[in-house]
Amino acid sequence: MNRQEFKDSVYSELSKVSKAIANPVRLEIIDLLVHGPLSVEQIAYNIDQSVANASQHLQKLKNAKLVKIEREGNFIYYSLTGDNVFRAWIALRDLGIAYNAEVKKIIEDFRAGYGSGLDAIDLDMLKKMLENNEVILLDVRPEEDFNRGHIHKAICVPIDKLKAFIQKLPHDKTVVAYCRGPLCIYSDMAVAMLKDHGYDAKRTDEGYPEWKMKGYPIQKTQNHK
Repeated sequence: MNRQEFKDSVYSELSKVSKAIANPVRLEIIDLLVHGPLSVEQIAYNIDQSVANASQHLQKLKNAKLVKIEREGNFIYYSLTGDNVFRAWIALRDLGIAYNAEVKKIIEDFRAGYGSGLDAIDLDMLKKMLENNEVILLDVRPEEDFNRGHIHKAICVPIDKLKAFIQKLPHDKTVVAYCRGPLCIYSDMAVAMLKDHGYDAKRTDEGYPEWKMKGYPIQKTQNHK
């Protein structure tokens, strides 16, 4: 194999990765799987696709070695093949937000509609506030996400249950909501609802996966189901 053949072979293989993720549905699947393994039915439900469509997208990601299959009894779960896949997704996501003006505008316009655009705190600040017992932290993701792993001291309050839970919250502390990350809308919805009820509410810039990647304290309730 000569020099050019070597380069052609390597870049051809690497291009399979970019082709695999060059699809909005598959990007959403990767963003979903950073929270832990899921069955194809769970994935299909979360991304609003049929099981057949979700399976096709998962197969392309599997062929590119970006996801893998894990078996637990009679159940099959899909997960990312490693932390590098998550890091690559974060880099791509942040690159798009930083340099694609349209992406940034869509996010800012959406958050302005919920009045949450200026009410974000970063994870370093959240860690300090938790250590000082200055906040009540709500995890507004679905309960299955919470059970796979969540920020230490977080309370599980899925967004569809927040309205009934609000009356239990004291008014003498800031309430912080987090969800699946910068592209998740649950925390914005939570902040808007909390503010409507007179709370000092904020959302986090990022979510549980980014918190975990920093090596900050986490808790788990269960593995997959």
